[in-house]
Amino acid sequence: MTEGVDWIARAGARPKGRRPAYFDDPAVDRLLSLSMALVAEVSVLRERLDTVERLLEAKGGLNRADIEAYMPDRIAGEERGEATRAYIARVMRGFAQEVEAMANPDPPIMDWVEKLSKE
Repeated sequence: MTEGVDWIARAGARPKGRRPAYFDDPAVDRLLSLSMALVAEVSVLRERLDTVERLLEAKGGLNRADIEAYMPDRIAGEERGEATRAYIARVMRGFAQEVEAMANPDPPIMDWVEKLSKE
């Protein structure tokens, strides 16, 4: 399947073009990149664990070939999709809250105090 692929060399390959910059501090961008890579790895591990659990439940045992050959059915795929969406939502919650705050900032409390005192 992927025999002969040097995964370490591929992981260290530099992409063409510049890295995207989202923050003023390049260290924060690197930390974000590292975090997202870990999120992706955990997501893969969650799916693989789901495969192991489903195979154990169905067969009572398993081997590596069973794991590699496993193809989820429609129901398992939907359950995995929902679990992945929930996981990503939890991971990205802080970012989502920041974006919401930028798009819909709450007025400072003093604005409300002044508004109420004029009524």
